[in-house]
Amino acid sequence: MRHSLFITHFPSMTLIILALCIACLILLITWGKVNPFLAFLVVSILAAILLGIPVNKIARSVDKGIGDTLGSLVIVIVLGAMLGKLVAETGAAQQIASTLRNIFGYKYLAWAMALTGFIVGIPLFYNVGFVLLVPIIFSVAYSYKLPVVFVGLPMLASLSVMHGFLPPHPSPMALLTQLHADMATTFFYGIMVAIPAIIIAGPLYARTLKNIKSNPTKLFSPHEIAGDKLPGVANSFISSLLPVILIAITTISINVFSANNNLRAVAGFFGEPDLVMLVTIIIATYTLGISTGKSLNHVMMIYAEAVKDVSMILLIIGSAGILKQIFLDSGAATEIAGILKEWQMPPLLLAWIVTAVLRLCLGSATIAGLTALGIVYPLTQQMNVDPNLMVLSIGAGSLFCSHVNDTGFWIFKEYFGTSLKDTFRSWSVMETIVSVVGLIGVLGINALI
Repeated sequence: MRHSLFITHFPSMTLIILALCIACLILLITWGKVNPFLAFLVVSILAAILLGIPVNKIARSVDKGIGDTLGSLVIVIVLGAMLGKLVAETGAAQQIASTLRNIFGYKYLAWAMALTGFIVGIPLFYNVGFVLLVPIIFSVAYSYKLPVVFVGLPMLASLSVMHGFLPPHPSPMALLTQLHADMATTFFYGIMVAIPAIIIAGPLYARTLKNIKSNPTKLFSPHEIAGDKLPGVANSFISSLLPVILIAITTISINVFSANNNLRAVAGFFGEPDLVMLVTIIIATYTLGISTGKSLNHVMMIYAEAVKDVSMILLIIGSAGILKQIFLDSGAATEIAGILKEWQMPPLLLAWIVTAVLRLCLGSATIAGLTALGIVYPLTQQMNVDPNLMVLSIGAGSLFCSHVNDTGFWIFKEYFGTSLKDTFRSWSVMETIVSVVGLIGVLGINALI
């Protein structure tokens, strides 16, 4: 354990240094407009110096932090981005939305939109899903002469929940890996938490927003792929849900073959997140690409664009891992855990509060979640905390009250053409409901297991 002179004599200095570093991170990103990757890197090195790590060993901690974090995440996140881009570019998401709209009809339209966001949100990253689904929202609103906020909010609530709670989305996947949680268990718990959060924040809350006025910009007027060029209904649904299907199959197989070590090992091998996503991509390349008339070269170009979309996300995730590693290597992590334990607060609730505060300050859900992980990680090492539920607790906190420092707030406002007041009333309140209901769900599951 290596501590600076100040920390040796004044243990509370660890928390002061932690607070200063987090404050510095917030100021660099929000006030200084510094790229989050650079901000994390600078703050991590500053923390290492203040916490007493010898200067000749700081580089080793930096390399280990970013290497350990990205080493287990790059494959899943990149392959997940490829699948999402393919689902978007081929029109599979549009086919899903159109099919569900026809099944549910006018009366249950809000529920159809929520279910569309839920299904499409599994493979699609949030930003891609938002841009892709907004034209569909406008098309439905114009067809039925309904307010676009009433039509769109249930779908966006689903997308937000998928983004914050469920792997293979970047933030949950990073949390899952760093906390050594189980992907299948986290996904199962996540679905249990996600469904009530989507229902309450989506279709139910949207009923109160029918009178919100909006003036959507003409730049985002509906533009859809012709129906005869869309992939088939079954193809669209199965290809989009393939990661979930494969996880379910391998999880069931592991339990069925529990008495046979060889078969159990094979099922476990194919249940690894990397293999699940790789098999998914191989199958989807044919089902959504080659079988629909697209050349392999065209599909590979889609995948190349997907990698560009997530490159900065990967760097941010890796740099957040550096800060956590600095806390571990300096010995400050143990001390932080001891101080947090004295607060007499359930660890899952504490993790949610820390993340929610960071979300309010930083704006970005991903950055808030990864920063909170560095703070509460020591608790998971010293207390009996279910890592799967910790992933979901931090995920729920990271969605709390999106406001003016979050790009998602402004994207919603500009796309939907709402006033600042109505954006708070619709978007910000929806995100807050998702976050609070998510916390309640996590605490409920924790009480039952």
